[in-house]
Amino acid sequence: MLLAVDAMGGDNAPLEICRGAIQACNKHTGLAVVLVGNINELDPILEKEASVPRDRVHVLHAEESIAMDEHPTIAIRKKRRSSLRIAMEMVRSGEAKGLVSAGNTGAIVAGGVLVVGRIHGIDRPGFGVALPTLHKPTFLLDVGATVRSKPINLYQFALMGNVYMKTMLGVKTPKVALLSNGSEEIKGDDVVAEARELLSRSTLNFSGYVEGDDIPYSRADVIVCDGFSGNMVLKFAEGLMHAVYEIVEEELHHRLFAKMGMLFMIPMMKTLWRRFNYERYGGTPLLGVNGAVVKAHGRSKAAAIASALSVTMDFVEKNGVALIREELGQENS
Repeated sequence: MLLAVDAMGGDNAPLEICRGAIQACNKHTGLAVVLVGNINELDPILEKEASVPRDRVHVLHAEESIAMDEHPTIAIRKKRRSSLRIAMEMVRSGEAKGLVSAGNTGAIVAGGVLVVGRIHGIDRPGFGVALPTLHKPTFLLDVGATVRSKPINLYQFALMGNVYMKTMLGVKTPKVALLSNGSEEIKGDDVVAEARELLSRSTLNFSGYVEGDDIPYSRADVIVCDGFSGNMVLKFAEGLMHAVYEIVEEELHHRLFAKMGMLFMIPMMKTLWRRFNYERYGGTPLLGVNGAVVKAHGRSKAAAIASALSVTMDFVEKNGVALIREELGQENS
């Protein structure tokens, strides 16, 4: 399977992107990648990496790149020789089965819509992320693709999340819920209330509303919200995780008995960190477009890029796009 990688996207590009692609190829013998980016920067990196499977790691030159602070739609339209745009075109043509980028989130959404194209019947795409909650992963979407959503968008996010949870995470009948400011039916604004009515009439296992404090307790398999709310939840969760880790480290430096006790707690702390570390889940799929487009965290290092490529491979192998089309067709029939 050939996947395209935007080698110039992300805070740690291109070094960590290249290393992640190499890691993924060494892990998956059936994977080949095209690193799309400036050949003058990529070739020296690959020459220094001893474990590069040369027959499966290729470079495609792109003289332009899209910065994290550029206007997304303008950049994807005007920078036709950018690494992200070229990678998107490879997916559209079928030359690559999917792509991974840690770059500009808005440009990835714009490229997904304008270059790869939306699935017929999907009004807006959505980013979904598997959150490592208390008992099992909870799939939250949208987390940033569609900032302001209509009821139909939330309804379609639920359909796509349902497919993803069944196909990728193995939940037979996912419990689907809407994120709101209370669990009572009278809560929520007009958009959320209308989306509730749409979902109540669907064939999904819809359970109503959940609140923010329900998320860590895995009280739904799929939680749906607009991209603004979802992004705020995701960033808060990431920040809280890192803050707690730093607080524990700081307290240990000031307390002698805590340091002694920590010798026995180190294995547990490492297990907890791995359990809640976003790098394990790697990528956030852009659902609703005609291809496997996966967004890696902007701060991703090699391990997260490798995980994102594994997520992309899995989505392609399980025919994720076709299953979303099928789900949409069944609901609309």
